[in-house]
Amino acid sequence: MLRHYRYLKETMRLVSRRHVSDFHAMQEAFLNDLGATSAKTKTFKKAVTSEKPAAPVDPVVSTTSSGSSTESSVPSQGPISQFFDSSLNDYSPQQVEGSHNWSETFHGLANQAFPKEAQQILAEPIPDNDIEITPDGLLYLPEIKYRRILNRAFGPGAWGLAPRSETLISKSGLGGLLTREYGLVIYGRLVSIARGEQTFFSDKGIPTATEGCKSNALMRCCKDLGIASELWDPRFIKQFKKKNCEELFVEYVPTKKKKKIWKRKDEDVEYPFKK
Repeated sequence: MLRHYRYLKETMRLVSRRHVSDFHAMQEAFLNDLGATSAKTKTFKKAVTSEKPAAPVDPVVSTTSSGSSTESSVPSQGPISQFFDSSLNDYSPQQVEGSHNWSETFHGLANQAFPKEAQQILAEPIPDNDIEITPDGLLYLPEIKYRRILNRAFGPGAWGLAPRSETLISKSGLGGLLTREYGLVIYGRLVSIARGEQTFFSDKGIPTATEGCKSNALMRCCKDLGIASELWDPRFIKQFKKKNCEELFVEYVPTKKKKKIWKRKDEDVEYPFKK
């Protein structure tokens, strides 16, 4: 019995030593593998950081002709272009050879005041009869009247709108929104910068929308000159609407639904609305 006990004790001691030995062997192998992996990672990182960054490559732009304009699948450079998915590609550096590059220069900005006579014309109050109102209740001056005021103040040919960017387009369903930045140039001096915008409802409406965008930019540029500045005065707007306008319920003919609109008191309800 004693001999069997000693034999069993010796066997257990050998087995325990073997398991400990195997554990140490596994631990050593794991540490070796970990060290090798770490060395490879360091080598890889060193190789990556030592490489010079590749020069940026301009995206390839594919253009397709549509109507009277060429539409680009990639917007032009500039922070605002990231919000638009295409461009008309309607601005070229060759257009500015032999003249000021109005897309970049600020030549003549805030150089000197206009003559007193021109200042008086620009600051004249707008006659109530010239002011229009949209069905939504927004007061506005027709674009042609801005042009007449500029012609009276400076003379035809002494002013113009110079594009400062390409026309950017954001599609939404069948229509979308287009925008372009313009600079108002008078007597060869840049006097104001504004971005025009216009919605369109089909691709065929893009040419007309580009003209609407230009008119919108002209109106915004004229605000810097003081033309029709009262249209941005909240107190004037309230007084004018109370005196010259009215709000009433009408029927929208295409859907035959009732709608509340604004109109001038001296004008009748016109299509697509009826009383």
